Amino acid sequence: MRLLPALSSALLALMLASLTVGAAQVDLRAVFRDPQAMLVLLESRLPRTLAVALTGAALSVAGVLIQALVRNRFVGPDTSGTAEGAALGLLAITILWPSSPLWLRMIAASLSAMVTTALFLAVIRRLPVREVMLVPIAGLVLSGVLGSVVTFVGWQTDLMQYVGTWLMSGEFSGVISGRYELLWIAALAAGLAWFSADRFAILGLGDQVATGLGLSTAAVMRLGLAVVSMVTAMVVTTVGMIPFVGLVVPNLVARVMGDNLRASLPVVGLAGAVLVLACDLLGRLVIRPYEIPAGVILGVLGAVLFLVLLHRRPAHG
Repeated sequence: MRLLPALSSALLALMLASLTVGAAQVDLRAVFRDPQAMLVLLESRLPRTLAVALTGAALSVAGVLIQALVRNRFVGPDTSGTAEGAALGLLAITILWPSSPLWLRMIAASLSAMVTTALFLAVIRRLPVREVMLVPIAGLVLSGVLGSVVTFVGWQTDLMQYVGTWLMSGEFSGVISGRYELLWIAALAAGLAWFSADRFAILGLGDQVATGLGLSTAAVMRLGLAVVSMVTAMVVTTVGMIPFVGLVVPNLVARVMGDNLRASLPVVGLAGAVLVLACDLLGRLVIRPYEIPAGVILGVLGAVLFLVLLHRRPAHG
């Protein structure tokens, strides 16, 4: 099965459709003769389409990496405290320096996400090795605690609207030119993971095996931690957290392609972009000209897919 050509074709078709769907009518065949249509295309439709694709691809790759770091298929950036950590960093910098530039907020969110993800890794290292289901439970507990702290502080400081945007939105309708470019940094960070794909695959075999093969597990852990934290922070800062993408997409691709990360990472990125873009398009069409956030649709669809993954055995051992 040639997944790359099929997913590439699907992504291209969805991107073309995304450029034409919205409250304003845009005809791609006449866009060069219509200044108003060109303005809508360049300022809104194209940035939104790119933002959706970049978000889906980056979050999916981040999901692969964090699953390799913890050696568990049932965790993702949204179930390990990473997103809540990024929101906590954003909340702190917003309270301490309300007029801070965007690059400083990005750094604060990334560092905070890195700290909370490292905390999650430290917690699961103390869990019994055979109790694999305790790992996602620990992640959910940590996410809940951090989310409660963020909500409490946001409530006390009258910043709940920001908190809702960062953690419960998954909304692309506000993306315009000049407000999505941070996602290119997330995509670049996710792309860098491909160059170390073999190292992450070896790390997934366990610390003893990886060390026996001459791998510096600490260095690979730091690299994976940095990539996952940066990707999550950029997504939370720009559009809010998208649920289930980093959890479901890596599992679906692994069912077909196995654990060869160098071969599967491009497929994972394309599949994530296709999934999020399809959900965003569906959200624009269901109650047109109004919209349903892509995060809401992914919350429902992702939950269904996750339940299917839990109850259906892989075709290959």
